[in-house]
Amino acid sequence: MKKVRVGVIGVGYLGQFHAEKYARINDVELVGVVDIDKNRAETIAERVNTKSYTDHKALFGKVDAVSIAAPTSVHFDIAKDFLKKNIDVLIEKPITETTEEADELIHLAESRALLIQVGHLERFNPAVVALKDIVKKPMFIESHRLSIFQGRSTDVSVVLDLMIHDIDLILNFVKSKISAVYASGVPVVSEHVDIANARLEFESGCVANVTASRISTKNERKIRLFQRDAYVSVDFSTKEITVIQQTGSDDSGLIPGMEIKQVGFEKGDALENELKSFVNAVIHREVPEVTAQMGRDALEIALDIMGQIKKGVQRFLS
Repeated sequence: MKKVRVGVIGVGYLGQFHAEKYARINDVELVGVVDIDKNRAETIAERVNTKSYTDHKALFGKVDAVSIAAPTSVHFDIAKDFLKKNIDVLIEKPITETTEEADELIHLAESRALLIQVGHLERFNPAVVALKDIVKKPMFIESHRLSIFQGRSTDVSVVLDLMIHDIDLILNFVKSKISAVYASGVPVVSEHVDIANARLEFESGCVANVTASRISTKNERKIRLFQRDAYVSVDFSTKEITVIQQTGSDDSGLIPGMEIKQVGFEKGDALENELKSFVNAVIHREVPEVTAQMGRDALEIALDIMGQIKKGVQRFLS
């Protein structure tokens, strides 16, 4: 079978890992990497045994698909350029800066029967995959994504940096339209919001409370889901899933009538799984696991949250 010719646009902190993973995928020929920093592009290209470029247009005619891991501010222009050349794209989250830009990319891709996958990495986390047969109709969700300050991604709000991961996961679990959003947050050490909390209310009746911080004293990634017959707790850091599920018996355990168990899952590489999924979609012309519309939906909620926080901060400072 002919290999998929792939390029990576932007080989900073995250993009370098895209290049390294693609270089090891059997169905892929890594044609080249692109970065406006010539030295950076050459360094990564040498590491993964490919060519380096400083202009993404240099890949036109040489690739079938690309990963776009450049700053969010250029996602739209770069993706549009490749789609116009009939090249499939994987765009790191968030898909674009605005929903209008996302809509334009979606329309362009659909008009040319092209694929857009959005890099919501947590969808490929083995723990999330393990929940597919457990989480049915959650009615209350609580998530915390806390990070020790690292100085990266401070050019965007923590909502777009961290919280958007959980927004996408929650939308995937609930599968219902949003009816209301309430949010608050503050900038602490950067010019953008560093800690944020949002309450998402769904038409199904589900409520999700979402917190994200990049100024924590510890790293924490947890999500808890409650549904009619079960409580599910996932600790992404320790890779533990606890399920407390109704059994129908009247035993006198810790929670009467409920069974407590640890659910195991295969340890895996979420980024590698994500890229393999994209390559498979390109080869078989299948709908990606995380579509552009899904990325657009998560972005819309994130922007709503950011808008509410901005108004709250302005009121506080006035």
